[in-house]
Amino acid sequence: MAHTKLWTKYIVLIAGSILMIYPILWLFGSSVKSNTEMNSTSLFPSHFEWNNFLDGWTAIPGFTFGQFFLNSFFIAGLSVVGTVLSSALVAYGFARIKFPLRNFWFAILMITLMLPTQVTLVPQYILFKNFDWIGTALPIIVPHFLAVGPFYVFLINQFVRGIPNDLDESAKIDGCSQLGIAFRIVLPLCMPAIITSALFCFIWTWDDFLAQMLYLTDTAKYTVPLALRLFLDNSSAVTWGPMYAMSVLSILPCFIIFMFSQKYFVEGIATTGIK
Repeated sequence: MAHTKLWTKYIVLIAGSILMIYPILWLFGSSVKSNTEMNSTSLFPSHFEWNNFLDGWTAIPGFTFGQFFLNSFFIAGLSVVGTVLSSALVAYGFARIKFPLRNFWFAILMITLMLPTQVTLVPQYILFKNFDWIGTALPIIVPHFLAVGPFYVFLINQFVRGIPNDLDESAKIDGCSQLGIAFRIVLPLCMPAIITSALFCFIWTWDDFLAQMLYLTDTAKYTVPLALRLFLDNSSAVTWGPMYAMSVLSILPCFIIFMFSQKYFVEGIATTGIK
């Protein structure tokens, strides 16, 4: 009976895994198909068109996808740095520093999680337009340095609360300042939560098509998601193979980063608020 239950679990897990990975297999299969085989019901083509990757890399006139990848890495990288620094400091302040109305302000911060993006979209655009930032990456990058992501603050805050206060007291006896306690004692112990926040921030910023479409107006500053859209705007005859090929390359950075940081990601999610 026990073996039957175990085999049932394995079958369900395998079926679920196949169901989840099927879109990735379909995308890869489509990336090596010719336009004439796109309507085929088979997952993989009869002849693999590897030239789709070369054609897609230079499909945008005057540009290569290397430039678009660099733009995406630049925006996502700075966004991760800003998110980690600002969210870690704000989370430490809420968890360790006692100040008037601390719980009230933390509740206000958490309430902003329920605000739909559409509510703040127009005011933010007007604000950035007044700053003359439209057409640059500043509207996408700068807010990350101001801890505008309550999810990251909450994630790190819950981890900090699980660290014993005795460590802070010992550091104070040794003459350590608040910043010293934060950067030398507490935050280094929060690496799983910090890496989890960095991973989420990178993926969400990399895939953030809406903000990039609103604020980036120059093709030279386009990111990978915006460049993929150009395949549909380029001509009436869409070259599906090269577009799918570039789509496959676009998901590789997130996949590779997740694979190398999976240990910290799982640990950060599993221990946050439970330690």
